[in-house]
Amino acid sequence: MKTLEVQLPEQTALKLEKAAERLSVSAEQLLVLSVEEKLAQLDEEFRSSADYVLQKNADLYDRLA
Repeated sequence: MKTLEVQLPEQTALKLEKAAERLSVSAEQLLVLSVEEKLAQLDEEFRSSADYVLQKNADLYDRLA
């Protein structure tokens, strides 16, 4: 496991702590889960975009092959 130090604005840190408390997890756990969720979302957005481009240009790729 790697340790990163992140500086958050005071308001953001307070929101994070309150949300973590409501969910009965630590602020660190909520932060890790949030980052993992965002990274998964970015991966899915990339895959969707790549699929769209491949579909849109399928005829062109067939002609070039």
